[in-house]
Amino acid sequence: MKRRMLIRFAVPVMVVVALVVYGIVGRERALGALARVANAEATLPVEIISPQPGPSTRPLALPGTVHAWYEAPIFAQVSGYVQSWTKDYGADVKAGELLATIATPSLDAEYAAAKANQHVAEANYRLALTTAERWQALAGTVAVSKQEVDVQVAGAAARKAELEAATQNVARYAALEAFKHVVAPFDGVVTARLTDVGSYVNAAGGDLSFRGSSTQLFTVADVHELRVFVAVPQDYADQLGAGLKATLHLPSQPGNIIEAKLLTTARAFSANTRTAVTELTVDNTKHALWPGTYVDVEFRVPSDPAVLTMPEGALIFRAAGTQVAIVDSQNRVHLRNVTLGQNLGEIVQVTSGLIAGDRLVNSPPAGLLEGQTVQPVTPMPGYSTAKRKLPSLPEPVPPRAASGDGHATTP
Repeated sequence: MKRRMLIRFAVPVMVVVALVVYGIVGRERALGALARVANAEATLPVEIISPQPGPSTRPLALPGTVHAWYEAPIFAQVSGYVQSWTKDYGADVKAGELLATIATPSLDAEYAAAKANQHVAEANYRLALTTAERWQALAGTVAVSKQEVDVQVAGAAARKAELEAATQNVARYAALEAFKHVVAPFDGVVTARLTDVGSYVNAAGGDLSFRGSSTQLFTVADVHELRVFVAVPQDYADQLGAGLKATLHLPSQPGNIIEAKLLTTARAFSANTRTAVTELTVDNTKHALWPGTYVDVEFRVPSDPAVLTMPEGALIFRAAGTQVAIVDSQNRVHLRNVTLGQNLGEIVQVTSGLIAGDRLVNSPPAGLLEGQTVQPVTPMPGYSTAKRKLPSLPEPVPPRAASGDGHATTP
């Protein structure tokens, strides 16, 4: 009986004790798991990259503007009304080819008056010359004195000078008459026609008696070869030398590459922009490019491959200066100041503060602290640059000859 009562009493006690032990063990396990999760969450996961050698060459893309080889605004040299024009926008012209004719009634009248004055001066000269010859024939006789003979001879010389002045005046008006025919100064294309039949035009210096404003009639451009002007920053001016080549890229024609050659540079910097005006030349035999076109000019400038490079996203900008986050063998962060070189686009040169074997934090968070423990993680493929080499530029391809229309052709 006693044994049965003892069993009845012990079984519940054992069950209670088992439940208590099970609860305590489960709680300890939960606390351990929570501690492990908390520790894992407290360790910041970061992606690790390494500095890479820079490319040997890199592209430098700058905006450029295309200009004609020669471009001349054509002004009227005589005042009058446009009688006719023969060339419109886009017309091909040859040197000396007629562009327009100007009607000049007042100039014609002045020209006729000048020729009449020339005839009067010529008649006066002939009369004075004959009179002087007769007086010279009487020289040495009592009929005339020497002074009277000298006066007649001097009068003939004066009439001769008047005839020469009248002749020169006629020649001047004849030259102005020739300006009634506006002609092209060289072979090229008419890029602007700024007048029409019946328009009144003012002289641009040919008529010296006129003081009004001049009127532009046409613009003629020689486009067999083009000039490309680009402003090169001061940092790259030392790369501008003989033999430097560039390629032109039109935004409207992504696959069209046009070769250009360096012609000259201003050898001076603009005080406002710190750039040097640089002039390139492009063959345009087939007139594929037009003056005024905007192009992207790409130079290939040398770069020192011995200088390490890193992504711009790995930089930290704080009050202490430009820094990077270095991870040591114990996965602790150390902030280190670096000195930057040239910006190469997505990557930047680092001239001091890094060595090839350093482990850098890629895209460090703003709150990253000195001595903080981090956890290197494997980035997702194709997403991060942590496992990817820094982008390197392709080596220059052999130059391709440009056809007359500006399209590159393979040799």
